[in-house]
Amino acid sequence: MLVRTVAAAEDAIEWFGGLSLFTGRAVRELFRRPFEFTEVLKQVFEIGWRSAPLIILSGLAVGAVLSMHTRSTLERFGAVSMIPTALAFALVTETGPLITGLLVSGRVGAGIGAELGGMRVTEQIDALDSLAVDSFKYLVVTRVMACIIALPLLTVLMNLSGLLGGYLAEAVVSGASFTFYFRSAFNGLAFSNYIPPTIKTVVFGLIIGSTSAYLGYNATGGAEGVGRASTQSVVLSSIFLIVCNVILVKCIFFLFPGTAL
Repeated sequence: MLVRTVAAAEDAIEWFGGLSLFTGRAVRELFRRPFEFTEVLKQVFEIGWRSAPLIILSGLAVGAVLSMHTRSTLERFGAVSMIPTALAFALVTETGPLITGLLVSGRVGAGIGAELGGMRVTEQIDALDSLAVDSFKYLVVTRVMACIIALPLLTVLMNLSGLLGGYLAEAVVSGASFTFYFRSAFNGLAFSNYIPPTIKTVVFGLIIGSTSAYLGYNATGGAEGVGRASTQSVVLSSIFLIVCNVILVKCIFFLFPGTAL
């Protein structure tokens, strides 16, 4: 039993070491030529634009639910007028970035893992290398860059959709005007409330892109290995994202004390 535990611990450490080296290499290659702009734009379209409908629908639902729960709480204290501000603050600082990261991890992480895994087991990656094409740069770095670019944009879309969903829920209950609702929502936020969550989503994009690409790029075992890489991409990306979010929130409160107010 002890031997198995030690072996499992060694395998886990080796796996994390490989992922760390893989991510470090991807970050270095982000700033080195060639930059593969065409492929990056293609991946931004696949990751960002094709994820937009899911983000919008989720944002509307999350905003409506948060608005209803917020109203039921603030009514007890006679602070119904604070609903737009409370909802905007919750979405911008925490709910929007985290839910966006998890949704993208589920949709995009599985896709990257399956796509690169399929290319690996069918030897397409080896074929690229034999043609003097840097497969790591072309396949991995472009997807990591696309995730880094797309996550902040999708988070903004999630926040706006959430506020719109909150407004629709509030308009049904109290008949609040569109102008009053959004003016109240944004008046309660300072510019410093936007910067830390945006930086956080860049890290989320790096985590999703590098973890999914690592699992797919190193997949083995044929079709079964591709399925395993796809599943693990979603699970591990989500776990790493949640754990990293806890650490980043603590760092944000330390570096930007005003965001905790």
